[in-house]
Amino acid sequence: MTITTTTHLNFRGTARAALEFYQSVFGGDLSITRYRDVGMPAEAPGADEVIFGQLESDSGFRVMAYDIPGASPATADAAPTRRENGVTLTDERFFLSVRGDTLDEVQRYWAALAVGAAVIEPLAASPWSPGFGMLTDRFGVTWVIDVAGADGD
Repeated sequence: MTITTTTHLNFRGTARAALEFYQSVFGGDLSITRYRDVGMPAEAPGADEVIFGQLESDSGFRVMAYDIPGASPATADAAPTRRENGVTLTDERFFLSVRGDTLDEVQRYWAALAVGAAVIEPLAASPWSPGFGMLTDRFGVTWVIDVAGADGD
């Protein structure tokens, strides 16, 4: 038996824009189904919002997303951060983690995700990785981008 774990992101009317942005960063195939595609009347509020969206790339990146039914649009603010003992901490409940094998590889993802983002921790060498950084993108999703350490951790 095999299972796959995929992060599912919930948005307030911006799922399509977020998925298209992530496709521009990671590449891959994007599929989107709107509420109207599954029977909601086309004139109903929210009919053009995403009920099912998925992005999957050959490199292994995979994410799903949808627009919360009836949710009003909101601007996502970055979670509060603080520094303790030289480490930046955030109160986010989850992060989306992207780990690559080389610094060159993750720098490309970082540069694209950082457009319009709030940088929590700049991408730089750390004691555990040749490259580690954290940001909250313009859609309110917090990302950890890093290079796998020498021991694979």
